[in-house]
Amino acid sequence: MSPRPPRASARIHTRRQGMTQDAHPDTGATSSETPSATRRRFMGQAAAAGAALAGTGWMGGAFAQGQDDLAPYRSAKINWRQAEGEQISVAVIPASYFENLLTLLPQFEALTGVKVRAEKVPPGQIRQKAMLDLSSKTATYGTHAADPMYYPLYVANKWVEPLDKYLNDATLTDPAWFKYEDIIKAWREADSVDGKPYGIPYDGEVTVQVYRKDLYDAKGLKPAETYEQLLSNAKAVHDPANRTYGLALRGFAGAGQNMYIYPSILGGFGGDWFQNKQLVVNSPAHVKALEWYVNALTQYAPPAVRNWNWPDIADAFSQGTVATYIDAHSSAAVITNPEKSKVVGKVAYARWPAGPSGQRVTSIWNWGFPINAALSDKAKRATWLFISWAASPETQARTSWKFDGPAKRSGLNRMALWKSPEFAAAMKNAGDNFIPAALASLEQDTSVEWRPRVPQWPAIGETMATAIQSALVGQKKPKEALDEAQARITAIMKS
Repeated sequence: MSPRPPRASARIHTRRQGMTQDAHPDTGATSSETPSATRRRFMGQAAAAGAALAGTGWMGGAFAQGQDDLAPYRSAKINWRQAEGEQISVAVIPASYFENLLTLLPQFEALTGVKVRAEKVPPGQIRQKAMLDLSSKTATYGTHAADPMYYPLYVANKWVEPLDKYLNDATLTDPAWFKYEDIIKAWREADSVDGKPYGIPYDGEVTVQVYRKDLYDAKGLKPAETYEQLLSNAKAVHDPANRTYGLALRGFAGAGQNMYIYPSILGGFGGDWFQNKQLVVNSPAHVKALEWYVNALTQYAPPAVRNWNWPDIADAFSQGTVATYIDAHSSAAVITNPEKSKVVGKVAYARWPAGPSGQRVTSIWNWGFPINAALSDKAKRATWLFISWAASPETQARTSWKFDGPAKRSGLNRMALWKSPEFAAAMKNAGDNFIPAALASLEQDTSVEWRPRVPQWPAIGETMATAIQSALVGQKKPKEALDEAQARITAIMKS
């Protein structure tokens, strides 16, 4: 276990007003604002994390950094001091995996001589603040936790730097040390446009099937391999009279909420987003996918699920009122918390089941770091040093199993670390088949075209989210909702 980091002069600014909630505070799909109860809970979690950070004695003052602690970084064949004296600002969300990274900033500053100003901004706000900074070319942030769906917009406007020139510059990157190709392929592709990288993944997630092993065993059930079997299992354990519901999928309207779930369902039906280079959202496959989504929640989910975000589902599962759900692998941190969960020791995981097309399609979400194109050359080098340090195998390990704290990251960016015995030991209490299910999904079930990767995504994502929820709550039939969405999206693409 790495020693507790020393204090340093880096400053942290936190903004929590109007906080929104993501796929998971330890994941991060885009979202609209969640219900007030969820928002209050997340604000409390963020505040507690901030208090824990302050309690480490990290903020304020400074003292010597041990040489041995920096040795793994100094083994890289680059000059870490080449941007010494520079100061950069970094925006991240208030989530535990970034909190872990921020506690290590003193090590980066001692290694490079670069000062880092870290600002914590809620997920919904960080996208807007980043776009404002990039579009105005004010260069407030050297880098920020970037939504992968925003890279097409960034690249179309030349707001961020292509990173191949940094990866291929021997003065900035030691390939044998950084091992870029070991970063999970799906996440690298999600942070690339036309095959060129524009962001480096730091933390990510994959969608998995989570189920109550005890309830399944009592009924002689196996985790679902198909959509049909998923509904069959849900029916077998569905017992609303005793407050046990067979299945839950997030239904809350948002580009990263119901539009986090729907694209995977669509993929299982063999649906595509483009036909003859035109964005199409009301094809027969789209309609069938939305009908399946509506019917599944109507038959086997708690009534309120149409307005649930991931924390509501994880909370319900942890209290024993949901038998199965499909969501981010990192929700395991909630459902296996012995202080709050009633199902510890009864949890197991499997891949997202295959749809009628035979395909399994899961999310490829990650938070990655781009470089602001408006920076000076020296600031760009300093920012790249920060990014390569944060994404390196050593820092990934130090924010996971080596971390001197309770939050051991499960969203590591490297395949070798996922397969390491140290990570397996750190995740041993997550539940049965946790790492194998997530790894199989990461390696076999992901598609970079999971959602339509176009510069107009922010407007398209919200349009689809609204249409999906109108069907989920019964305001409109699936085809009607998607036909209306198609008309709006066609206008968005033309403008």
